[in-house]
Amino acid sequence: MDTLVSMKVFRLVVEAGSFARAAAQMGISPAMASKHLAHLERSLGARLLNRTSRHVSPTEAGQVYFEQCCEALDLLDTAEATLQDSHAEPRGQLKITAPVWCANRRFAGMLACYRERYPRVAIDLRLSNYKVDLAEEGFDLALRAATQNAPSLIARPLCEVPFALVASRDYAARHRIDTPAELADRPAVLPAYIRRPEEIRLHGPQGPATLRMPVALKTDDSSLARHSLLAGIGPGYLPEWLIADDLASGALVRLLPAYRPPSVTLYAAYTSRKFLTPKVRTFIDFFSAAFGQASTESRP
Repeated sequence: MDTLVSMKVFRLVVEAGSFARAAAQMGISPAMASKHLAHLERSLGARLLNRTSRHVSPTEAGQVYFEQCCEALDLLDTAEATLQDSHAEPRGQLKITAPVWCANRRFAGMLACYRERYPRVAIDLRLSNYKVDLAEEGFDLALRAATQNAPSLIARPLCEVPFALVASRDYAARHRIDTPAELADRPAVLPAYIRRPEEIRLHGPQGPATLRMPVALKTDDSSLARHSLLAGIGPGYLPEWLIADDLASGALVRLLPAYRPPSVTLYAAYTSRKFLTPKVRTFIDFFSAAFGQASTESRP
């Protein structure tokens, strides 16, 4: 006898409080429903139901088994729904929160490619360096650069995001900077969304070194930080994706090219693995591949 069918019959019997009603829902006879229950009780070596002429109710062991049985059957239903959804066309509004520095040409190009592949998904993208509550504010997904994510979230690493030490072309021409020591006394433009941005752990030819810089401007707005660097306020460091065009044009130049500031890991974070919709799943899969390629292309 099929144990999975017996579990479904048992669940319906407990929920309906009747063999007859459970049998009718399953499309079987009450006698067959009783046989399924007997099969479970023999397999488990325990009595699962108390029976009277008018009503049935679970025993103590039956209540424990009922709860675990419901969980197992729901998990199987979720797996089946997920498999069915995997073949469904992604559609609907996809609400995402992402760092401000995603406002760049490369990221926009990735969005265009995703929309070309999945035209029935409307993207609602909110840029902020603050960590919003996904469930409370109705977000489907977060892109986050962090060393640690909230334990309530599922976080999938997408790629490493490189940062660059830079200054404007004019600033670099006015100030000779060949060693970390020569940069240490220069007031800098620093990202407020990174923990202790005044201390940068550099990786150089002789191993790691800590660079401590005074603050000229600290901000959580990456666009303002970029424009401040272009204006020549001082040196600073930003995600390379944001300043790739400035580096290519020479408007910003790399400082201490033999020393690299640490990269950060970009994650896709969401609230639950259960009922992951096609629009969320395809976005994560698409950008995992796209970000990985972008990360490789950005390396010197």
